[in-house]
This record gives sequence, structure tokens and C-alpha cells, in this order.
Amino acid sequence: MLNDRSTPLSLLKTRRSGKPREMAAPGPARDQLLEMIEIAARTPDHGKLFPWRFVVVPDEARDVLAARLGEILGAEKADWNDRDVEAAGEFARQAPALVVLLSSPIHGHKIPVWEQELSAGAVAMNLLHAAHAMGFVGGWITGWAAYSPGVTALFAREGERIAGFLFIGTPTRPLEERPRPILSEIVHFWGGRGG
Repeated sequence: MLNDRSTPLSLLKTRRSGKPREMAAPGPARDQLLEMIEIAARTPDHGKLFPWRFVVVPDEARDVLAARLGEILGAEKADWNDRDVEAAGEFARQAPALVVLLSSPIHGHKIPVWEQELSAGAVAMNLLHAAHAMGFVGGWITGWAAYSPGVTALFAREGERIAGFLFIGTPTRPLEERPRPILSEIVHFWGGRGG
């Protein structure tokens, strides 16, 4: 069974992301979403810098986001078509909850930017774990919007980047397992030499 919440280890062993386009209501209530974010913020963070931020896009702002994504797509992509604009609107409106995670590193700090960016990735994973532990399903998406200067400007402050769009809701169909790595191919025990 995927996303088995019977024990903490069962959840970790069976966690599976959902496809945002296949998520429906109910989604988390505001208090539940804030609790998920609070849990997500309990992540490794060398230097206690909190080099990340969350922007929640509420339901009432989804149509505005859809329109803005369409405008930005038209301005940034020379080969756009009507289907691309439609897909951008669908992206903005999918799943009941949307959290934009921003990587917000402090440049020039003794903690390397790379470590601060890794912390943002850990925050995203913690948010997914919190969503699953509370009985929802989550999906972490990037795509063109995460790398678009125009979309980034909608959410980010100077020096920030979009680490991902985290969608949360209830799956409309059973989750499917995906291929997992073979441990012997990804785990190596160091014997004192390189490689």
C-alpha cells in the first residue's frame, strides 16, 4: 500500500508523490497547511539561516495566477500557441492547495550557497512528508514556470529562485509505484581509495 500511515517508517517506505492534475478536494484547511509548513521548516539548515520562503497561492488567486502565466508565456516564448496558454492555466488551477517554495540564499555568508540550496530541497521534501502524514498527497513540480524570469518575479525577492511548486490535495485515483533504484547500484562502502 502506498502512503501507508500506520507507522512513521511505513510512511517513509511507501511515500509516493501524486500528479497535481489528478488531485481533487478536499485539500488541507488553512490551519493544516500552516502546520505542514511549520513541519517543513524543521529541516537541516547549517547556520540557522532559513534560506527559503513559502508563498501560499490561495484559491481566490488561482485565476489571477493563470492569467499572469499566460501573459508571461506569451512574452517569453516566441513559439507559444493557444494550447500552451491553456496548459499554463491548468497548471495554476490544479490541486486544492499550492505552495511556491523559494530558495533564498544569503550570498557572501560563510555558509556556502550550495548548502543553503540543499536546505531548500530538504524543506520541499519535509513539506511532502507532512502532507502525506496528514492524509493528503503532494507533488513537487518545476517545469518552465520555475525557470521563467517573469514567473519568478511574481513571487521572488532579489536573489531568490523558485525551488518548486508544491501541490497538495486528495488523489482521484490510486497512486502508482514508480521504479526505484537497486540499492547495490547506488550504495557503496568506501574502502580507503578514490571512486
